Amino acid sequence: MYSPGRGKKMPRHSCYSSYKLCLRCFYSCSCTRVKREIPSTCGCVWALLVLCVFLFTLIWLYVTLILKNDIHNLNEEIFRLKGIWQDWSVVLITVAAVLASYSVVLLLISMCLVVSGQPLDLHWLHQIFVCFCIVLVSLGIIGLDLKWDIEWTAVAISLQATSPFLHIGAVIGVSALAWVLAGYFWETKNKVLKYLLPLVYIILVCALFVSPVFISSPCIIKASELPPKPWFMGHRGAPMLAPENTMSSFDKMVNSGGKVFETDVMVSWDGIPFLMHDETLLRTTNVKEVFPDHSRKSCSNFTWSELQELNTSEWFLQKNPFGTAGSLTEDQLKEAMQQKIPSLEEVLIACEKHNISIMFDLRQPPPGHPYYESFVNVTVNTILNTSIRHDLILWLPDDEREDVIKTAPGFKQIYGRRREKNDTNILYDVNLSYTNISLSEIRWYRGDNISVNLFVVNKPWLFSYVWCAGATSVTTNACHLLKDLTQPIWLMDPDSYLIIWIVADVLALVHIIWAFFVQR
Repeated sequence: MYSPGRGKKMPRHSCYSSYKLCLRCFYSCSCTRVKREIPSTCGCVWALLVLCVFLFTLIWLYVTLILKNDIHNLNEEIFRLKGIWQDWSVVLITVAAVLASYSVVLLLISMCLVVSGQPLDLHWLHQIFVCFCIVLVSLGIIGLDLKWDIEWTAVAISLQATSPFLHIGAVIGVSALAWVLAGYFWETKNKVLKYLLPLVYIILVCALFVSPVFISSPCIIKASELPPKPWFMGHRGAPMLAPENTMSSFDKMVNSGGKVFETDVMVSWDGIPFLMHDETLLRTTNVKEVFPDHSRKSCSNFTWSELQELNTSEWFLQKNPFGTAGSLTEDQLKEAMQQKIPSLEEVLIACEKHNISIMFDLRQPPPGHPYYESFVNVTVNTILNTSIRHDLILWLPDDEREDVIKTAPGFKQIYGRRREKNDTNILYDVNLSYTNISLSEIRWYRGDNISVNLFVVNKPWLFSYVWCAGATSVTTNACHLLKDLTQPIWLMDPDSYLIIWIVADVLALVHIIWAFFVQR
């Protein structure tokens, strides 16, 4: 049967009109068709606010991704204060990603509406959500500044490493805005905004074009000048693959190429040095089940026989602190389930066997402990009573350091403080947080042939930065991941970057001029 409409194509203008209507429905919650018109001043203000919110949420998303390198510290601190274990990076990144996604959708729709000559009447519900984004991100920034302000240094370091790539991305993004701005410029009758917005845009573009002059990334370097790859100190072993500070964690670190076992030592009530990071046993053992009435006691207030009754595996499998327990094989899981708290002597024997150095923080027992005054002597005597080579001991504690040097001159002394500028005759190896030393200081130390170990470096972006900077070694939770990096991920030849910079700026300039010409 013949149908008059069969075989006919829908007119192109009808599809385009439907497309504009859909955009308006989402942006303004209005499904009425309107003719082409110039956006109102109020609509433009809200559109600019949406742009600012997009940038605001995007920056916050970037910050939360950078925080992931150190998020385990935050997780541990919240557990210490509240007794709640949660990977807060998942929460922070998820919320930031949702806010950024919402704002980018609004931004893209507003740009399309401007180009198609539609009104920018942002619905009141979207206006509330936009304000909510501002408030939520502002609270996140204020909280970070008040409680964890050291992470702003980490963000600054990440910008130093990624700035060449962020510059290229910013040039592309800003040049894309030319289409929207050009459409508004040729159609608006508001003379103030007509010339003010392009002026601000031109200033922004010029600033981006010349910004590489001020970029100082250590990874803009010729491959032939790249420093040697830093070697690894396993932070409590390999805690992503096995319960931290256990023999299994030690073995996994050795198999992942770690050269130094970095750990924490406490002394038991009966004078046995053992491995434990936290002040209490709550986070990493089943002390609540075994000693329910003493679960909040200091680790050092337990005897060695009591400590040996505890299991250090259950928390690792239940809490999955790094999100890696699910990737372990059946044999690895069986090994992890059998872990106990190791003594320092047990670890020293393993270090001697595998020719692995050991470095540790030594925690003083609480007042009233039998070894409150002599905990350093007990630890040193434990080491001296084994047959481990003294050069494998990297002595980090400052307590009674001079006496330790006299008693065991073969120990390699490592300092957890920066050398002063006037200490040119003092040459000692240092163990510092990556946030507590500048690029120039790293190179200053290395110029004097001083070893620089930086902690805690877990993410490839940060490892790439310290590699390019010239660090000797890093303390890391991720030996098994970083060992596979064959070169820094941010490495870029200076001549190549110069060419990319010029080409990107020229193409962006041509694109901007073309956008204004076409819109006219």
